[in-house]
Amino acid sequence: MPAFRGSHLWWGLAAVVFAAFTALWFLTLPPPLPDYATVKARWRPSEAWLYDRDGRLLDSIRVDFAARRLAWTPLDRIAPVVRDTLVAAEDRRFAAHGGVDWLAVAGAIRDRIERRRARGASTLSMQVAAFLAPGLAAPGSRGWREKARQMRAAWALEDRWSKDQILEAYLNLAGYRGEAQGIGAAALSLFGRTPDALGRQEALLLVALLPDPRAGPGALARRACVLAGGGDCTALDAAARDMLGPARRLALDPGLAPHLSIRLLTEPGMKVTTTLDTRVQRIAAQALARQLQGLGAERARDGAVVVVDNASGDVLAYVGGVGGGSTAAQVDGANSYRQAGSTLKPFLYAQAIERGYLTPASILDDSPVQLDTASGLYVPQNYDRDFKGPVSVRSALAGSLNVPAVRTLLLAGVDAFRDRLWDTGYRGLTEDGQYYGFSLALGSAEVTLLEQAAAYRALVLAGRWSPLRIREGDKHERARTVFSPQASWMVADMLADPDARARAFGMDSALRLPFWAAVKTGTSKAMRDNWCVGFSDRFTVAVWIGNLEGDSMRAVSGTSGAAPVWRDVMRALHAERPGLAPPRPSGIEQRVIRFADGIEPPRREYFLTGTGQAVIGGAPAASRRPRIVSPVGGSVYALDPDIPIERQRMAVQVAGEVLGHRLTLDSRDLGDAGARPLVLAGPGAHRLKLVDPGGKVVDSLIFTVR
Repeated sequence: MPAFRGSHLWWGLAAVVFAAFTALWFLTLPPPLPDYATVKARWRPSEAWLYDRDGRLLDSIRVDFAARRLAWTPLDRIAPVVRDTLVAAEDRRFAAHGGVDWLAVAGAIRDRIERRRARGASTLSMQVAAFLAPGLAAPGSRGWREKARQMRAAWALEDRWSKDQILEAYLNLAGYRGEAQGIGAAALSLFGRTPDALGRQEALLLVALLPDPRAGPGALARRACVLAGGGDCTALDAAARDMLGPARRLALDPGLAPHLSIRLLTEPGMKVTTTLDTRVQRIAAQALARQLQGLGAERARDGAVVVVDNASGDVLAYVGGVGGGSTAAQVDGANSYRQAGSTLKPFLYAQAIERGYLTPASILDDSPVQLDTASGLYVPQNYDRDFKGPVSVRSALAGSLNVPAVRTLLLAGVDAFRDRLWDTGYRGLTEDGQYYGFSLALGSAEVTLLEQAAAYRALVLAGRWSPLRIREGDKHERARTVFSPQASWMVADMLADPDARARAFGMDSALRLPFWAAVKTGTSKAMRDNWCVGFSDRFTVAVWIGNLEGDSMRAVSGTSGAAPVWRDVMRALHAERPGLAPPRPSGIEQRVIRFADGIEPPRREYFLTGTGQAVIGGAPAASRRPRIVSPVGGSVYALDPDIPIERQRMAVQVAGEVLGHRLTLDSRDLGDAGARPLVLAGPGAHRLKLVDPGGKVVDSLIFTVR
């Protein structure tokens, strides 16, 4: 009987022990941990990187704001002194233990019993386990159960991971300073170096940060000095203060293309290789920065530059802005829609020449004109508010005259011109031609700098347009013909003619280069935008200057705003080889011409084959529509009280064949229209009419006298 009772007791005791052990087992069970390959595969840097065509870093941006992380850094890309310093400071028996350092545990227990300051007993393996399962190191989790769970997790980690993998994971997962997580982000943000370029001093400071990432310079230097073995720590103190001073820029991030980075880098860890060339990007950014600094923020605050390789369509420079005095520095000026101004005129003349309506020698009338529109009279003015009279197409385009452009639009048709611009890549023209009206000739539509560069590139490529390439992986799309080779060549020849530009811009403007280059400027309504777009045989350069917030510039013209940037970039691009004129295509004949009435000096001119003329003259009066050219409809005239009223008459001028026509003012007959009568009109609104011999009103306008 006693033997039975003893056996029963032992079995009961064994059951209790087993139950306790089982409960303890489950109580200290750690969460499952991923393997090394999974951890590395899941790692996502907070940054994304932009590279140029040769693999050089252009820019990087932060995409994930949860923590500051760079790419995972392999152990062989970390300086050995960092690894050795970390192991010596945090876990000197790391190579020997199996996840738990029992000697350190015993020392910690002894320190607690003796009520001394306990030393940490956590190994690198235990800390990595806590990084992988944050619940193991939650705030307040310093009891025996939590430590037991960490130990078991460390054993499990050591069973599946190598020592090198554990050390590599610790260096990548540890938090250092502020948002910096991982050795890559810490080395760059604190020292401006990569992990493989760190020295002993940097290693000591980084490891000293680990127990308290928020430590001040003094405390950090003292801990680093202890790790170094004591002695003179002046250098460490100075280095700590420098490291924790004002936020330093990442030395390996040139910041050359911030706007393109924002546009292309959308996911953490992205590495996008572009078509940009670092050298050309620097040239463009520096030229723009110099010009904006010279203008001053009170005149113009923003600008953008795009440079394109004509042969490939690769964008070599993309400068969306340079900061400085900008009040909207984050806005991408290279991809923002702005009013085009006179930069659309080359395509209008190309369309008219292609259709045979005009030649570069054709005479256009630069005189006051008023056009009836649905919203009232449209009265275009030239930039200088002066009229040149009869001018050739060459002079009108090179001098950027507005009235001849509007007359050309009447020939080409508003809808047809709008459709041609759409075909040439101007995707901001989402309305039909009637929406824009006659002002389309003067650039009332909105375009981007990228669209401008692509469209002008088509002129030097014999009228063939294709999309530009920005990413290395963008395919080369087949070019389509948007203008005839002959019309494109003749327009390019006119844009490259410094003599034709001289009357408007002078002989020595910023548009004149010591080699062949075609160029056009443009200024939008109220001086909000200033453009300069041009090309050589090799490159197209497009520049915009203005204020991204939309307010007007002050004292900035076509040649004082964007043109100097265009000139500087073009000269730098052609420093080794000047630009060459493109070869003349077939289908064009050359003539030496002279102008009747001495409208312009004799010169060499080009025509579509079979349309050449030796003598160019204005159309005879009989072929012109009878109309009133002065006064201009909508004008307001003021009477001067100091001048006798009889001497304040205005001359009425008409154009075209007006034989037998008469003029009336407020139903009062003024007599023969060809006699240029002098009119005395009192204060108020007045209606002036031109009446043909049959009594039909062929022209009419209203002007006001005050």
